[in-house]
Amino acid sequence: MGFKLRKKGKFEEAERFAQRMEEVQKEAKAVLARVQEDMRYADRHRLDVVKYKVRDLVLLSTKDLKWQMAGRRSTKLTEQFVGPYKVKKIISANIVELDLPRTVNISLVVNISRIRQYIDQVDGQKKETPQPVIIKGEEKWEVEKILNKRKVRGKDKFLVQ
Repeated sequence: MGFKLRKKGKFEEAERFAQRMEEVQKEAKAVLARVQEDMRYADRHRLDVVKYKVRDLVLLSTKDLKWQMAGRRSTKLTEQFVGPYKVKKIISANIVELDLPRTVNISLVVNISRIRQYIDQVDGQKKETPQPVIIKGEEKWEVEKILNKRKVRGKDKFLVQ
């Protein structure tokens, strides 16, 4: 590529223009080469993406669940991640489908930037959540005993076993 002059003659202004264009083109090639070299080093600082598999346990970020967490007193003190939930299906490298309960009213398909790998707790720390009983298509929990009752913002709250 470049500008080659066919004839030399009276067109001095055209010759200067052609020379200037050649200089600009050489400068642009040098800048592109330097940028390509810099791009190689930029990838070194990127994190490796976690490869999720079907039936992996993951935690879901509450960043986009603010409207569901509206009943909480402080967004600063709410959990950053909830779960664990199982990966139901892998749609692409960046998108997975989760097996979420019906009470979580969001799309089952989430980006991997919104989930984290679940690390199992040490024995004795595990918090066991009871499984709901499905009655007429609705999830309900079986209560053995009511331990305490209090009013919070005009609503009754119960401590159950």
